[in-house]
Amino acid sequence: MLRVLVIYDISNDRIRLKVSETCLDYGLDRLQYSVFTGLLKPVHMRELSKRLKKLTKEDGHILVLPVSADDWQRRVSIGVSSC
Repeated sequence: MLRVLVIYDISNDRIRLKVSETCLDYGLDRLQYSVFTGLLKPVHMRELSKRLKKLTKEDGHILVLPVSADDWQRRVSIGVSSC
């Protein structure tokens, strides 16, 4: 399993909603309004990336970033989450 971060910047409300619903469909958790994280098998990360790519043909940018377990453990969280 891979820890995955999905970060997006999408101005179109309809597309942004579809992206967030897709992330939730894959079991990812929302960290912020445009940031999701979770554990995925490599095959599911590729599937998710393909689905998200189809959604951004009109508008937006999405980053799907695998993060090693060691790097995730060293993360620093500051403040209170808004989600």
